[in-house]
Amino acid sequence: MATSRNRKAVPEAMAALEQFKYEVASEIGVPLKKGYNGDLTSAQNGYVGGYMVKKMIEAQERKMAGQQ
Repeated sequence: MATSRNRKAVPEAMAALEQFKYEVASEIGVPLKKGYNGDLTSAQNGYVGGYMVKKMIEAQERKMAGQQ
């Protein structure tokens, strides 16, 4: 039996992450749309994911710096 490894650590954040994905794609000029995106290259999709991670790390670093 195959199990999915793509489970969200916080399922309640799923909608926010989905919205964040579209905001990031728009910000970097990737024409991501709801539904089918098979016309995008893997590089474009990877850039969206990588940029999302970068922005989340930056936000967490700012948060941590403010708590010290």
